[in-house]
Amino acid sequence: MSDTAAETSAVRGRALITGSSRGIGADTAVLLAQRGFDVVVNYRDERKARRAEQTVQKVQEAGGESFAVRADLTDGVAVEDMFRQVVQRWGGLDLLVLNASGGMEAGAAEDYALLLNRDAQVRVLEAAVPLMDPGARVVFVTSHQAHFIATTPTMPEYETVALSKRAGEDALRARIPALEERGIEFVVVSGDMIEGTVTAQLLNRASPGALDARREAAGRLYNVQEFAEQVAAAAVEPVPADRTRFVGDVSGFAPVG
Repeated sequence: MSDTAAETSAVRGRALITGSSRGIGADTAVLLAQRGFDVVVNYRDERKARRAEQTVQKVQEAGGESFAVRADLTDGVAVEDMFRQVVQRWGGLDLLVLNASGGMEAGAAEDYALLLNRDAQVRVLEAAVPLMDPGARVVFVTSHQAHFIATTPTMPEYETVALSKRAGEDALRARIPALEERGIEFVVVSGDMIEGTVTAQLLNRASPGALDARREAAGRLYNVQEFAEQVAAAAVEPVPADRTRFVGDVSGFAPVG
């Protein structure tokens, strides 16, 4: 191998994953490290600091560099500071995974789902774009229940979150032309209910039997690790023509026009 080839093979991608202290985000961070990425682990508040540091350690064990940044994505100042740290440490980004979402938390404000699932997604994207060169990619993580909400009703307990996540997806898709001008790719990863996630647990608590019913209708549900593998694959594999990677059965959902 020539010196130039050796240098090229040593180049690693630089990724930031929102909401990656646990669950899908944390597993995706480790999988991306195995695929040649260094990873910034984002978490919302101090209660998640310990888990975030554990994810950092796992990324490092998988061969990647990593550091954790506490930033509530609904706080514009915190988001600016997060990307300031990225610039100081790494100079830029090659991959942004918009994984963080919410809205079913106890005591959340009435407009919190929209603030996080739409407004914050756009804020993070706009802050990240100046750090990204041609060939970089943005991955937005959502659910079938949100992606298809305009054509397929979901359970009442999830409707507010589903509508806010679809609003976020629409707002991000509206920015595709601007991303294309900069040579930045965009892909949505849409999954069915995921076994082992907090959202699935909350929905099953609010509507007992909901998880079993969806599992029966779909034939099977992906677990956290399996879905994370799909998110990680979406970061490096060719982007589908419609910029949407579906994970799990979609036969029960009416197409979006």
